[in-house]
Amino acid sequence: MQAVTVLGATGSVGQNTLDVLARHPDRFEVFALSASTQVDAMFALCERFRPRHAVMAQGDAAALLAARVRQAGLRTEVHAGEQALCAVSEHPDVQVVMAAIVGAAGLAPALAAARAGKKLLLANKEALVVGGRLFMQAVEQGGATLLPIDSEHSAVFQSLPDDRSSWDARVEKIVLTASGGPFRSRDPLSLAQVTPDEACAHPNWVMGRKISVDSATMMNKALEVIEASYLFGMPPERIEVVIHPQSVIHSMVQYRDTSVVAQLGTPDMRVPIAYGLSWPERMASGAQALDFRTLGALTFEVPDRARFPGLFLSWDALRGPQGTTAVLNAANEVAVSAFLDGRLRFDRIAQVNAHTLEAVQPGAVASVADLLDLDAQARRCAEAAVERCRAA
Repeated sequence: MQAVTVLGATGSVGQNTLDVLARHPDRFEVFALSASTQVDAMFALCERFRPRHAVMAQGDAAALLAARVRQAGLRTEVHAGEQALCAVSEHPDVQVVMAAIVGAAGLAPALAAARAGKKLLLANKEALVVGGRLFMQAVEQGGATLLPIDSEHSAVFQSLPDDRSSWDARVEKIVLTASGGPFRSRDPLSLAQVTPDEACAHPNWVMGRKISVDSATMMNKALEVIEASYLFGMPPERIEVVIHPQSVIHSMVQYRDTSVVAQLGTPDMRVPIAYGLSWPERMASGAQALDFRTLGALTFEVPDRARFPGLFLSWDALRGPQGTTAVLNAANEVAVSAFLDGRLRFDRIAQVNAHTLEAVQPGAVASVADLLDLDAQARRCAEAAVERCRAA
């Protein structure tokens, strides 16, 4: 029986993780759950899964949850804050940590799990995009097993040879697929009128609002290019992105002999989650199997720079000094938040990101504190850029 901590339990990845765990009660038990401020949703999860610990990001939310837990007679201990998140991630009774907190807030607990040598299922892009080499060093030094949960990176992982030392010699390039989001064929000149609800209406996946906007701008793919470079040790020039609207091929690896190995499946996050939980074995995910008799055509397109300018910032960031990818991530979080709040036009998200990337030049980055300082600097710069866009 493996004890699992699910960070970001009320989000889409967290909910899918719990769905998979519930299908295998003989193999897994829920040790801890975390959420931001969703008290009602967290209480329902505590009632169903009876975790030993529950962590809320905010103290007032934790107090409300603790009162309800006591009233219901549950034995779950309720905590608040980053320190508690790290504690349930590195706890000696935990074997598996699902890191699914959205944004830079997920970096510290993911690092704690890595340093403690856990089986770390990484759905938080920012841990790698922000943490970069420091995060990968923590994984190596802690002896952690790092398993990517993004469908694209899980597909690449499944398509690579088992012997990591042979990747550089045998692999020509990694090809990440992208759905193209809701605006794949929309006139770029009309993107200024996009509303948050339109941007969040993904054609294939059900996701949170921030991730949905990232998919609409293809900044999610920009972050995934960065993540792939760190995860698989590939230089940026050996990573390619193609638009694949059907979201059936989740990504591919092209070998030196031009052979291509791909992973296919229905667009259901439970597939990579189940693979990560059971690795190196496989177990039932609850997802529907592909029916090749009704599958139809699989098509591919080259990403359009006019429609998706933010995508192309990833290669620039990877070629910059350490910390440059953290700057891009911080700028994007600020810009997306401003768009969802109605303070920034959709077509100006990429402008804010590009301006911040150019304006903030990282110095020496030797610690997480350095990264967090850089993150704060980039956020201030991005906020100023948002205000300039509003005034224009």
